[in-house]
Amino acid sequence: MSEHVLTAIRDLLPVLRERAQAAEEARVVPKESIKELREAGFFRLLQPTRFGGHEADPVTFYTAVRLISSACGSTGWVASVLGAHAWHVSTFPAEAQEELWGHDPAALVSSAYAPVGRATAVDGGYRLSGTWNFSSGVDHAAAAILGALVMGEDGRPADWVAFLVPREDYTVRDVWRTVGLRGTGSNDVVVEDAFVPAHRALSFADSFRCACPGQEVNPGPLYRIPLYSLMTTTITTPLVGMATGAYEAHVAHQRQRVRVFVGEKVKDDPFAKVRVARAASEVDAAWLQLTRNITEIYDTARRGEPIPTALRL
Repeated sequence: MSEHVLTAIRDLLPVLRERAQAAEEARVVPKESIKELREAGFFRLLQPTRFGGHEADPVTFYTAVRLISSACGSTGWVASVLGAHAWHVSTFPAEAQEELWGHDPAALVSSAYAPVGRATAVDGGYRLSGTWNFSSGVDHAAAAILGALVMGEDGRPADWVAFLVPREDYTVRDVWRTVGLRGTGSNDVVVEDAFVPAHRALSFADSFRCACPGQEVNPGPLYRIPLYSLMTTTITTPLVGMATGAYEAHVAHQRQRVRVFVGEKVKDDPFAKVRVARAASEVDAAWLQLTRNITEIYDTARRGEPIPTALRL
């Protein structure tokens, strides 16, 4: 099934490439692109099978991200982070997963992990407030994972927690006006004293220990990967994909280019060939290192072994 997803993604690349400029001008990935990625099964790759997902090898997911990013950097970035959040939600308590996907298994989630929010414990959950920056793809999301410090009775931070907050409990502030990656729509999320039930809270300490409540219902090795092993790869892969797209565009352009003053085709210039070869080697090296790293992590999880700190680093 995962190979069918990659085939569908490859078929989408020409239209994603055509929409790239429109995404930058609109400062958001077109809804049509998100719809087509959904239909291709991309957002299901890291979702649990019990909700219709594929629980795919993470390298398959990142291969798809690289392809998408080679056609449109903003679309690749948004697809990567929204797709990876299906994995993070899967580590939350089962009740939170049911609330999000029980009626709509295709629901997407954005995030802002920085602990800039503040929460206090109350009966049955927490009261949460804050303003978070850089929530990529927030316009396409039904909920957001927001990082906040839970304050103790002494007024000091007691825990750093990820809160799963539904769309009706926050507002989006349109502030994303950048030069690069304008199409990611990485706007602010604002929460004003919202109640978040306890089952929609997950301590980052649990994620770092790879001991999360969601593993009780999603016991597969995919969900025993450390949070930041997965998330750092999630934001690195689009960069490799963008470099791949730039390389391919450069080579295609240079094949047709002629130096007027000597009448020589650039593709026949040995010095140009060396520069192109070096660029290709660097892109390949980045991809090989990235895929090797996440594969080592995943293979360790599949053997049922704890992920050592040295391997995470």
